[in-house]
Amino acid sequence: MARVSKEGEGPSDPEMSGAPPPRFQHYFTARPRAPHATRSLRFLYKGRVLTFTTDRGLFSYEQVDPGTSLLIENMDLEGVERMLDLGCGWGAVGVAAAVGIPRGHVVMVDVNHRAVLLARENLRANHLENAEVRQGDLYHPVGEERFDLIVSNPPFKAGRDLVLRLMSEAPRHLRPGGRLLLVGKGSQGVLYYQRWLEERWTKVEVLGRGGGYRVLQASGFPPP
Repeated sequence: MARVSKEGEGPSDPEMSGAPPPRFQHYFTARPRAPHATRSLRFLYKGRVLTFTTDRGLFSYEQVDPGTSLLIENMDLEGVERMLDLGCGWGAVGVAAAVGIPRGHVVMVDVNHRAVLLARENLRANHLENAEVRQGDLYHPVGEERFDLIVSNPPFKAGRDLVLRLMSEAPRHLRPGGRLLLVGKGSQGVLYYQRWLEERWTKVEVLGRGGGYRVLQASGFPPP
């Protein structure tokens, strides 16, 4: 993937209250107060150069992290009409998916307000109209909607309970034949989550490996 970066001012949003930012704030905070420091990134996907604006206060804002890169490389979009990008961040996965399924529709969700603003901006920058971005916690913004594919690089730092919620609630948001696609690495407990899925889903595959990361695909989900 080719990348360029540039520092600059952040997007216009109401989250900056004037209060001093904490020394450290997780990217899964709804309203990060970290000072803005935007960068421009780009990478090649399916013969098309995709451009992005990122910002401090988001996961891996300085570059496409190795897990997300591996996830995009192993994302099988064949037959997918509706996809959910859960925890979309600044939009690398969702934007790529929108390119990959031009006749389909991608819903991108993140709890982080700054991420939502930038993901929307990045869809516009890449002239994509078959995707939308919603703010909220996990599946709450999609209600009872169902998808052919749910994709996530989970916020492992938010804790095991949240990751298990993400996996256990997936079946009620998948269409028949739908799939769940996750990426994680050994230090994040990916082997634990792989075993958890294997005990509950009919088929669990490792689609890709690299740099300690694994891309897991689960299908044949249990009744919700």
